[in-house]
Amino acid sequence: MNIRSLLGILLLVSWVAGFGSAQDDCDAGQSLPPFFYVQSNDPSTDRLPLKSTAADVRIAGIIADVTVTQIYRNEGTRALEAIYIFPASTRAAVYAMTMTIGERTVVARIREKQQARQEYEAAKRSGRSTSLLEQHRPNVFQMNVANILPGDEIRVVLAYTELLVPTEGVYEFVYPVVVGPRYVGQPASDTLPAEHWTANPYLHSGEPSSYAFTMKVHVNAGLPIQDIRCTSHEVTIDYQGTDHASIGLVPHERTGGNRSFVLQYRLTGDTIRSGLLLARGPEENFFLLTLQPPRRITPAVITPREYIFVLDVSGSMRGFPLDTTKSLMRQLLGGLRSSDRFNILLFAGGSQLMAERSVAVNPENMAYATRLIDDQAGGGGTELLPALRRALELPVYEGCSRSVVVITDGYVNVETEAFRLIRDNLHKANVFAFGIGSEINRWLIESMARAGMGEPFAVTRPAEAAAVCARFGAYVRSPVLTRVELEFAGFDAYDVEPVRVPDLLAERPVTVFGKWRGDAAGVIRMTGLAADRPYEATLSVDRFKIDASLPALRNLWARHRIAQLADDYTLQPTDPVREAITDLGLRYALLTPFTSFVAVDEVVRRKNGEVQQVKQPLPLPEGVADTAVGEYVPTTPEPETWSLILLALGAVGWLMLRRWLS
Repeated sequence: MNIRSLLGILLLVSWVAGFGSAQDDCDAGQSLPPFFYVQSNDPSTDRLPLKSTAADVRIAGIIADVTVTQIYRNEGTRALEAIYIFPASTRAAVYAMTMTIGERTVVARIREKQQARQEYEAAKRSGRSTSLLEQHRPNVFQMNVANILPGDEIRVVLAYTELLVPTEGVYEFVYPVVVGPRYVGQPASDTLPAEHWTANPYLHSGEPSSYAFTMKVHVNAGLPIQDIRCTSHEVTIDYQGTDHASIGLVPHERTGGNRSFVLQYRLTGDTIRSGLLLARGPEENFFLLTLQPPRRITPAVITPREYIFVLDVSGSMRGFPLDTTKSLMRQLLGGLRSSDRFNILLFAGGSQLMAERSVAVNPENMAYATRLIDDQAGGGGTELLPALRRALELPVYEGCSRSVVVITDGYVNVETEAFRLIRDNLHKANVFAFGIGSEINRWLIESMARAGMGEPFAVTRPAEAAAVCARFGAYVRSPVLTRVELEFAGFDAYDVEPVRVPDLLAERPVTVFGKWRGDAAGVIRMTGLAADRPYEATLSVDRFKIDASLPALRNLWARHRIAQLADDYTLQPTDPVREAITDLGLRYALLTPFTSFVAVDEVVRRKNGEVQQVKQPLPLPEGVADTAVGEYVPTTPEPETWSLILLALGAVGWLMLRRWLS
């Protein structure tokens, strides 16, 4: 054997050893990329401790109250700490958590984030069962449950509330089920430890989730229901009257935990009423105002427009998301007018621009654009920020109103950076965001649209593309209401959220939260422009009853104020804003970026020994290919692997000694 062969063997051994080491880093949370889960051969450790997750949803009017139950069971022989990354609605106000071990139930306490983590770690070391709920993103949570002893079943229940605002007469409740793998384009050494949650194990594409998923929804609409449909799962619907219905998953959907649950319903006659909810509390009074805007009025003259389409063609888009994107783009391009201009920017690890300046809408340019899009197969990373920056810096045509349209699944961890980039360039374009996929990153999609004064869209099924495309065309051509102003006359309202009502693109009610003092009297007036016509709507406060049993208004007001402050913190992180968010979380007992829920059992259940940390593997979202995780496919190093490594090292040493002796 020559020296090259020896070097080859040494390199192979080094690669194998390094490969195992890389997996150790992943298991310890020190490596950022997501990776594929491989079942361990160690029977002492239960690597799949989450056995089920169930949601019970109760919708009353426009408020949804959701209870989520996670059951963890240790079927191995070693004490466990389970770590589970899961999504939530971007509008969720998480206000409670409990932990049950056997007959004992522990109510979680809200704490400043670092203090909660310290209490959790101390309880874990002392041998007490404990759980910790933290927020990584407004739509990404992490649950830690420590000291799950062999044979234990621990039940963790969290509760949240959210507001349902109808669009075009359709009420929609979305329950996200799985967090898609996030692309991280930098090493762990360059990233804050708080971002290491992205290093999570995933099952392969098409492999069902390892835990059961159940969902029950009870709708009390308050008005007759016209129809109900679930666009994501097969369900049963049981009507208990004209305005009540119960919805549940059919049995085979218990493995349907790989896509968002989407429920839509209409009321008879598409009825949407302006209204006012008033709640009087021991210290503060809260209100929720709902004002229905006018029907869309199409103006006679439409300003010429320029569209910059920014398309994600990365590995996570391969398959259903990219196929749907191509279909959507054909429809969007087909809806352009001869007076418009357009451009296309494709991005993955890098970016490709169709033209250095936007081009006219003519048969030659449309044919070239269609070929460019159809040639994409999907692959590589997801470098969103450079693509956005490049799109916003393109030369502007005078006299054209520019709209940047971003189409992506949102599997990145640069949401705040994207928000800041768009807001800093707000004078250059409106931004519309299309989320494509069965389980999109809704926070990214919604925050980009909010920052760019545009509108978010979601396409979770190919069949939805045509309707979504039609809505987009209507929104950009004809806003519903502009220059919106609110006036409170004789009604002492304060701490109103939002401070300024933005222009309305969709036919969606204006919703305003706030506090009030004194008597519930006076009027609330909304004015604006519907196309080129003045519009006014007035509501008399004394028409509405005061309800002392509406705690949801308190939580929803605080959640909305926290969201507004979080936007400010994204743009300019300062200690006063961080302290304001923390104070609101502690005062109103809500989960925030800087507050967490922690539950600690006072019974010491383990005297000595270490717990085995296990990251619960997640299913890939339906329709997402293995390329979303990448080609780095680590496995858990077993004793057999190390035996092979030692055997190879011994063989190399023997060959080197033999060569030296000869």
